[in-house]
Amino acid sequence: MGELSNCPKCNTLFVKTQFRSVCDACFKEEEKAYETVYKFLRKRENRKALLHEVVEGTGVDEDLILKFIRNGRIQLSNFPNLGYPCEKCGKSIREGRICDSCTSDINEQLHQLDEVEKISERNKSSNIQTTYYSQSTKK
Repeated sequence: MGELSNCPKCNTLFVKTQFRSVCDACFKEEEKAYETVYKFLRKRENRKALLHEVVEGTGVDEDLILKFIRNGRIQLSNFPNLGYPCEKCGKSIREGRICDSCTSDINEQLHQLDEVEKISERNKSSNIQTTYYSQSTKK
Protein backbone atom coordinates (compact mmCIF):
# COMPACT_ATOMS: atom_id res chain seq x y z
CA MET A 1 0.00 0.00 0.00
CA GLY A 2 1.11 3.57 -0.52
CA GLU A 3 1.63 6.30 2.01
CA LEU A 4 0.68 9.95 1.89
CA SER A 5 3.66 12.15 1.09
CA ASN A 6 4.68 15.49 -0.41
CA CYS A 7 6.25 15.50 -3.86
CA PRO A 8 9.97 16.35 -3.56
CA LYS A 9 9.77 18.51 -6.72
CA CYS A 10 6.55 20.53 -6.42
CA ASN A 11 5.50 19.81 -2.80
CA THR A 12 2.06 18.54 -3.90
CA LEU A 13 0.38 15.96 -1.70
CA PHE A 14 0.20 12.50 -3.34
CA VAL A 15 0.18 8.79 -2.54
CA LYS A 16 3.77 7.52 -2.60
CA THR A 17 4.20 3.95 -3.82
CA GLN A 18 7.10 1.59 -4.28
CA PHE A 19 7.32 2.51 -7.95
CA ARG A 20 6.68 6.27 -7.82
CA SER A 21 8.39 8.79 -5.60
CA VAL A 22 6.87 11.89 -7.29
CA CYS A 23 3.33 13.09 -8.01
CA ASP A 24 1.51 12.34 -11.29
CA ALA A 25 2.28 15.74 -12.86
CA CYS A 26 6.01 15.47 -12.10
CA PHE A 27 6.00 11.84 -13.25
CA LYS A 28 4.61 12.93 -16.62
CA GLU A 29 7.36 15.55 -16.87
CA GLU A 30 9.95 12.87 -16.08
CA GLU A 31 8.49 10.64 -18.79
CA LYS A 32 8.78 13.46 -21.34
CA ALA A 33 12.38 14.02 -20.27
CA TYR A 34 13.07 10.28 -20.61
CA GLU A 35 11.66 10.27 -24.14
CA THR A 36 13.86 13.26 -25.01
CA VAL A 37 16.99 11.55 -23.66
CA TYR A 38 16.16 8.22 -25.30
CA LYS A 39 15.51 9.84 -28.70
CA PHE A 40 18.84 11.66 -28.39
CA LEU A 41 20.72 8.46 -27.56
CA ARG A 42 19.03 6.38 -30.28
CA LYS A 43 20.70 8.44 -32.98
CA ARG A 44 23.84 6.72 -34.24
CA GLU A 45 26.08 9.77 -33.81
CA ASN A 46 25.00 10.21 -30.17
CA ARG A 47 25.48 6.63 -28.96
CA LYS A 48 29.04 7.37 -27.84
CA ALA A 49 28.08 10.58 -26.02
CA LEU A 50 29.34 11.28 -22.51
CA LEU A 51 26.97 12.26 -19.72
CA HIS A 52 27.65 15.99 -19.98
CA GLU A 53 27.11 15.83 -23.76
CA VAL A 54 23.70 14.21 -23.21
CA VAL A 55 22.81 16.96 -20.72
CA GLU A 56 23.88 19.66 -23.20
CA GLY A 57 22.14 17.99 -26.15
CA THR A 58 18.82 17.39 -24.43
CA GLY A 59 18.55 20.08 -21.77
CA VAL A 60 17.51 17.43 -19.25
CA ASP A 61 18.94 17.74 -15.73
CA GLU A 62 21.93 15.49 -15.00
CA ASP A 63 20.35 14.13 -11.80
CA LEU A 64 17.30 12.99 -13.73
CA ILE A 65 19.46 11.20 -16.33
CA LEU A 66 21.35 9.51 -13.48
CA LYS A 67 18.01 8.44 -12.01
CA PHE A 68 17.10 6.82 -15.35
CA ILE A 69 20.43 4.98 -15.41
CA ARG A 70 20.17 3.80 -11.79
CA ASN A 71 16.59 2.61 -12.32
CA GLY A 72 17.74 0.59 -15.35
CA ARG A 73 15.69 2.54 -17.87
CA ILE A 74 18.85 3.47 -19.81
CA GLN A 75 21.01 0.41 -20.39
CA LEU A 76 24.71 1.34 -20.27
CA SER A 77 25.63 -1.74 -22.32
CA ASN A 78 24.17 0.02 -25.38
CA PHE A 79 26.09 3.25 -24.77
CA PRO A 80 29.83 2.61 -24.26
CA ASN A 81 30.90 6.08 -23.05
CA LEU A 82 27.97 6.77 -20.75
CA GLY A 83 28.54 6.34 -17.02
CA TYR A 84 27.70 7.85 -13.67
CA PRO A 85 29.86 9.13 -10.80
CA CYS A 86 31.14 6.98 -7.94
CA GLU A 87 29.33 7.96 -4.73
CA LYS A 88 32.62 8.27 -2.84
CA CYS A 89 35.16 9.88 -5.20
CA GLY A 90 33.12 10.97 -8.24
CA LYS A 91 35.04 8.89 -10.79
CA SER A 92 32.88 7.74 -13.73
CA ILE A 93 31.68 4.13 -13.35
CA ARG A 94 29.32 1.84 -15.23
CA GLU A 95 28.06 -0.51 -12.50
CA GLY A 96 27.56 -0.56 -8.76
CA ARG A 97 27.60 2.44 -6.47
CA ILE A 98 31.33 2.90 -5.92
CA CYS A 99 34.39 2.35 -8.11
CA ASP A 100 36.89 -0.51 -7.77
CA SER A 101 39.59 1.62 -6.12
CA CYS A 102 37.16 2.91 -3.48
CA THR A 103 35.93 -0.65 -2.90
CA SER A 104 39.47 -1.92 -2.33
CA ASP A 105 40.21 1.06 -0.07
CA ILE A 106 37.14 0.30 2.07
CA ASN A 107 38.04 -3.40 2.21
CA GLU A 108 41.58 -2.50 3.31
CA GLN A 109 40.24 -0.26 6.06
CA LEU A 110 37.91 -3.03 7.24
CA HIS A 111 40.82 -5.49 7.28
CA GLN A 112 42.90 -3.07 9.38
CA LEU A 113 39.98 -2.62 11.78
CA ASP A 114 39.67 -6.41 12.16
CA GLU A 115 43.38 -6.65 12.96
CA VAL A 116 43.10 -3.94 15.63
CA GLU A 117 40.11 -5.71 17.17
CA LYS A 118 41.99 -9.04 17.20
CA ILE A 119 44.95 -7.44 18.96
CA SER A 120 42.73 -5.78 21.56
CA GLU A 121 40.93 -9.11 22.17
CA ARG A 122 44.28 -10.85 22.68
CA ASN A 123 45.33 -8.18 25.15
CA LYS A 124 42.06 -8.53 27.08
CA SER A 125 42.22 -12.33 27.14
CA SER A 126 45.83 -12.46 28.29
CA ASN A 127 44.75 -10.84 31.59
CA ILE A 128 48.13 -11.59 33.21
CA GLN A 129 48.74 -9.63 36.36
CA THR A 130 52.24 -8.39 36.84
CA THR A 131 53.67 -8.31 40.31
CA TYR A 132 56.31 -5.79 41.18
CA TYR A 133 58.75 -6.30 44.05
CA SER A 134 60.70 -3.59 45.69
CA GLN A 135 63.50 -3.71 48.15
CA SER A 136 63.66 -1.37 51.00
CA THR A 137 66.94 0.41 51.58
CA LYS A 138 66.19 0.64 55.32
CA LYS A 139 67.15 -2.25 57.60
